[in-house]
Amino acid sequence: MTSVEAPEKRRQWWAWAVAVLVVAAAVTPLVQQWLTNPDDQRLVDLDVYRTGGQMLLEGRPVYDYFTPAPQLLPFTYPPIAAMLAMLLAEMSWGTAQWVWTAGVFVALGVAVGFSFRRVLGRYAPWVFAFLMVACAYLMPIRDQVRFGQVDILLVALCLADCVAKRPWWPRGFLIGLATAVKLTPGVFLIYLLVTRQWRTLFMASFVTALLTLLPFAVVPQDAADFWFGALLDSERLGANAATTNQSIRGMLIRLYMPDTLTSVLWLALVAVVAWYGFRGARDAYLARDPLRAVALVGLMAVLLSPVAWIHHLAWVVVVLGAIVGDGRDPVRLRVAAGVWLYYVVPVPWWGVALKAAEIPLVSPVLGKIVQNGFGLGALALVWLLAYWLPRRDRTEIVKPDAARQPADTL
Repeated sequence: MTSVEAPEKRRQWWAWAVAVLVVAAAVTPLVQQWLTNPDDQRLVDLDVYRTGGQMLLEGRPVYDYFTPAPQLLPFTYPPIAAMLAMLLAEMSWGTAQWVWTAGVFVALGVAVGFSFRRVLGRYAPWVFAFLMVACAYLMPIRDQVRFGQVDILLVALCLADCVAKRPWWPRGFLIGLATAVKLTPGVFLIYLLVTRQWRTLFMASFVTALLTLLPFAVVPQDAADFWFGALLDSERLGANAATTNQSIRGMLIRLYMPDTLTSVLWLALVAVVAWYGFRGARDAYLARDPLRAVALVGLMAVLLSPVAWIHHLAWVVVVLGAIVGDGRDPVRLRVAAGVWLYYVVPVPWWGVALKAAEIPLVSPVLGKIVQNGFGLGALALVWLLAYWLPRRDRTEIVKPDAARQPADTL
């Protein structure tokens, strides 16, 4: 190490330390708000995970229990998730809250680091701190802290697996782990298939299968209860018509059409959106833009799922990174700022309030549209990533050449 490099490294170390302190200070109000909630309202999904692990430790049926009133929430994840949650069950409730909340921000840091890698550059500590704070206050990320959810961890796993340049793990391992723990990341298996990443697909499928079959050897009754019972009951996840369900199916259910018609429309729309989204992801992969591909596949995980709560939209972090790119296009930066603001404010709840206002000719239609705002926004983001963004890139590439041509040739 030269005499010039040593001071530079020390400055970087101090800069990163200060950046971490800035992030910690900025998110303290968010953490304080949700970790000082009444105990029965605090990190209710984390309580579900811990109780699932506790049931295994006590030898009781995992899928028969409900968390205490007033939540009364069942365990809805595959049995391997309950096996991993035994680590949380070994902790006290207070310790688990702090460990899990810290983990949420570590996972967010990983997601931000990979998503905005092209803009971090020399001023990485300060840009990273700014982006961390901005993303922490997105409503889907705020809900990660509020409920103690696992989604941002799944985002970090799938994102790292797809975009890490030289991973120290077998590529595909993290996607397999995420899919085994919560089934929705399984859309990445489709992505690997359509992009013909055979080795990665094999590894992801192998890990998924291994972690799915392992519980049949360890806790066979719980494994059977999930795959042949709990999995088939979508109402275990909560009221499917609730505002927080922003999947295509959730939006259709809130139209209150006959069930058969709702199902037919849902299957048709899922087919169209899946075709368009996965085609866009394949094109992005072939264009050597894996970040944009991951953002599209993440949106598929939300839109195509029968139930997708607002916190499942943690993929917006990756979407923002794909839109920002290298940070040199002011149009892309303005679009990213608009998307960020849209997912910071509680748009769906504005729709609920508008419907409750009962304004003639306005509340019934506009209220319903706004209530579905995050899901409709996700559909718009699929178009933006698959159609607008690659055309914007081509426009920016052509511009300099066109500017050098003589005026009479234009």
